[in-house]
Amino acid sequence: MYNMDQYDGEVDYMQQEDDWDRDLLLDPAWEKQQRKTFTAWCNSHLRKAGTQIENIEEDFRDGLKLMLLLEVISGERLAKPERGKMRVHKISNVNKALDFIASKGVKLVSIGAEEIVDGNAKMTLGMIWTIILRFAIQDISVEETSAKEGLLLWCQRKTAPYKNVNIQNFHISWKDGLGFCALIHRHRPELIDYGKLRKDDPMTNLNTAFDVAEKYLDIPKMLDAEDIISTLRPDEKAVMTYVSCYYHAFSGKQKAETAANRICKVLAVNQENEQLMEDYEKLASDLLEWIRRTIPWLENRMPENTMQAMQQKLEDFRDYRRLHKPPKVQEKCQLEINFNTLQTKLRLSNRPAFMPSEGKMVSDINNAWGNLEGAEKGYEEWLLNEIRRLERLDHLAEKFRQKAAIHEAWTEGKEDMLQKRDYETASLSEIKALLKKHEAFESDLAAHQDRVEQIAAIAQELNELDYYDSPSVNARCQRICDQWDALGALTQKRSEALQRTEKLLETIDQLYLEFAKRAAPFNNWMEGAMEDLQDTFIVHTIEEIQGLSTAHEQFKATLPEADKERQAILGIHNEIAKIVQTYHVNMAGTNPYTTINPQEINAKWDKVRQLVPQRDQALIEEHARQQNNERLRRQFANQANVIGPWIQNKMEEIGRISIEMHGTLEDQLTHLRQYEKSIVNYKPKIDQLEGDHQLIQEALIFDNKHTNYTMEHIRVGWEQLLTTIARTINEIENQILTRDAKGISQEQLNEFRASFNHFDRKRTGIMDAEDFKTCLISMGYNLGENEFSRIMSIVDPNRMGIVTFQAFIDFMSRETADTDTADQVMASFKVLAGDKNYILADELRRELPPDQADYCIARMAPYTGPDGVPGALDYMSFSTALYGESDL
Repeated sequence: MYNMDQYDGEVDYMQQEDDWDRDLLLDPAWEKQQRKTFTAWCNSHLRKAGTQIENIEEDFRDGLKLMLLLEVISGERLAKPERGKMRVHKISNVNKALDFIASKGVKLVSIGAEEIVDGNAKMTLGMIWTIILRFAIQDISVEETSAKEGLLLWCQRKTAPYKNVNIQNFHISWKDGLGFCALIHRHRPELIDYGKLRKDDPMTNLNTAFDVAEKYLDIPKMLDAEDIISTLRPDEKAVMTYVSCYYHAFSGKQKAETAANRICKVLAVNQENEQLMEDYEKLASDLLEWIRRTIPWLENRMPENTMQAMQQKLEDFRDYRRLHKPPKVQEKCQLEINFNTLQTKLRLSNRPAFMPSEGKMVSDINNAWGNLEGAEKGYEEWLLNEIRRLERLDHLAEKFRQKAAIHEAWTEGKEDMLQKRDYETASLSEIKALLKKHEAFESDLAAHQDRVEQIAAIAQELNELDYYDSPSVNARCQRICDQWDALGALTQKRSEALQRTEKLLETIDQLYLEFAKRAAPFNNWMEGAMEDLQDTFIVHTIEEIQGLSTAHEQFKATLPEADKERQAILGIHNEIAKIVQTYHVNMAGTNPYTTINPQEINAKWDKVRQLVPQRDQALIEEHARQQNNERLRRQFANQANVIGPWIQNKMEEIGRISIEMHGTLEDQLTHLRQYEKSIVNYKPKIDQLEGDHQLIQEALIFDNKHTNYTMEHIRVGWEQLLTTIARTINEIENQILTRDAKGISQEQLNEFRASFNHFDRKRTGIMDAEDFKTCLISMGYNLGENEFSRIMSIVDPNRMGIVTFQAFIDFMSRETADTDTADQVMASFKVLAGDKNYILADELRRELPPDQADYCIARMAPYTGPDGVPGALDYMSFSTALYGESDL
């Protein structure tokens, strides 16, 4: 173990750094960063000797590369190393290296050669950090600071112009990479496009700085961008080591800058003195030239004719005092200051005194300034006196202009207004409005008389005061007075014309009103009369047409009185026309009280006179038509009143025949056929009635008060009569067939009829389901719901809910007669088949007629039983199908 107690009297090296604590474990992330950074730093020096290290704790164990590293970075020769491989040789070499470090004033704490030889990572990293501090950082000096603080201050000075860079330490201040990029850009701006870097992209920033530093500045990559970004607080020693490489890389350039700054400082002083001389010469020339131009202007006392011009002179003088002179006073003062300052600087820098050009000495400028002050005296007082002199004249002139302008604005268009002949085409209401407006104008005109007098008085005063623009004032005043006299004459003339026109229009208005009051009701009467005379009337009776004719005769009786009223109305209009022609009144419009005119009245009157005879003819023709219609109604009614009851009687007689049971069925059939023949023989009368009905339809007759029968009623009754007799005959024929087929006696049929008639409560020849059920119960049937439903499916297969007499007879016949069944038919087929369960086609052809045999063969299904043979037919399913017990 190398003991450093002999150096206890020395000052601790870099007191601001914490001692390397061997009892504390390194943070894994920091240790990784230190390994990479320290290894890269060592290799950056070792490569100058043609070697490098791979593993920092292994490659320094024998002390050889450690001694070589110290020789390279110090430029000195160390003691000759031991070349043996034994542990003692390695410890000896490491101790020689540690002795050299101690000889440079470094106090090593708790770092021994044995731990380096044993490959202790923490001790090795601590030793390398001590070397870096001594040889790479200790000599850094910036503005009275050194080592770490000096390096930090150097970084802050170099990155100060970069607003998004704030270097406060050697850990988190460098995480975004912009600090490294700023250092490079500050010294070598061509290497990095700093404007494209973003603070939110640290990975790109760090890699850019590391790559550029390695490629162009010969600074190896000592840090990993990923490690710096992923570590909450990057290792300070690693960052400081890497940043110190930047310092040393740029230190040569910094020395050149210092020398250049020294030269620039000397040259700047000389340039500043020369610039002060040039500025004095130019400022003195400009000031003297301004004084030369200003003095003649201040000495000018030529008065102006107008207040505006004199006020402008005063304003110019005030601008001179307020704007132009103060800067010149400042320039004069600054000129003296600059002159004194320049002389002082020249004297301090051992330069000869400054001698201005001829006439530009400070004393020359003061003399010129005194002349300026003398010209300025009294100029302002003269200006104010001149302004007060013109103020009175300008006030009177402005007053004249204002009053004249107001009067001229008021009179503008007044002459044209007074000369307008708008009253010639105006209505009475418009004339009255024009009169009111003219009265208001007359009042306004009188009120303006005082202003005209004031204008003339002011013009007289301006003439007396010899105003410079008196000719234009007098001309304007004369125009105003002449116009005023013209307005008075035009006002009187217009007043007389308006009053005269008002009286004429009032008379015409009264006539217009009377015309409107009488024309309106007369026009309404004519329009109503034309509407009534042209109204299409629809009548259906003689009485209605007679009523229309009576009303028309009463209307014709009123026509003479109406013609008198028409003549009176036209007379009013003629009187209006006479007034207009006599007094040459220009009528601007029509009657304001009505839109009716004489031409319209005459046209409507002529139309009424024309429509009266047309209405007479139409009423006569309609009267004749209604007489013919009445004849057709009576002709149809006489026949319909006979045929209708006849059809009804025949329907009732047929109903009685079908219900009553007189004689045998054959007798009833004979009676019905004779009845049918008599009904058919009645057909010609029906046809004759159809002809009369057609005539009624062609005459558009829609009602007939002489009968309650219509042709439609007759047709329906006739068709029902024919249908009823035919159906009744068919029922009797079916009863005879049923009786003969079932062997039912006449007495049984009569009994069935009596039962059916008894329960046919509505006498319609039809029983509903409830009546049929009651009938069956009365005949001794014990019916449940299922049984009754089965019976209903037989008598009412269409499910209409009714039972006809024929269906009732069929059902009762099956219930009382001995009929064939499906079982009996199957037994018969079995006999023909020789007691087999199937039958062959040959057997059917042998036993049955050919057509019936073919019928059975075509409809029998093939037999599918186990005892069947080819061609076997199923007679059993055929038999059940015959009686509806299965599908055929």
